[in-house]
Amino acid sequence: MRFYAHHGCFDQERAIGTHFVVDLQIDADTTRAERSDSIGDTVNYLEVYQVVKREMAEPSHLLEHVARRVGEAVMDGFQQIDNVTVKVCKMNPPLGGQMESVSVEVRVGR
Repeated sequence: MRFYAHHGCFDQERAIGTHFVVDLQIDADTTRAERSDSIGDTVNYLEVYQVVKREMAEPSHLLEHVARRVGEAVMDGFQQIDNVTVKVCKMNPPLGGQMESVSVEVRVGR
């Protein structure tokens, strides 16, 4: 998932914003959906995207904080999920040199 958001420790980062990429790895029992072919029997990824989008819209200083908030919001919203791993990548971070991205990964479980 790609977002333009306003996370960062520096005032200028939060004012200007930059691009972020969010990857989720979701662990859930999908046995019913495998047999039924019904979205009602699995995690609706459109709904997951909406949760991530909402959390990305709220500025934070640290990527760690963003990743934890995303993970907890996903877990709170979808009881069928056992664990979620959230990776948040900040593209082109202002670190004084040329760097494609920096990232943080957290795992949230029940």
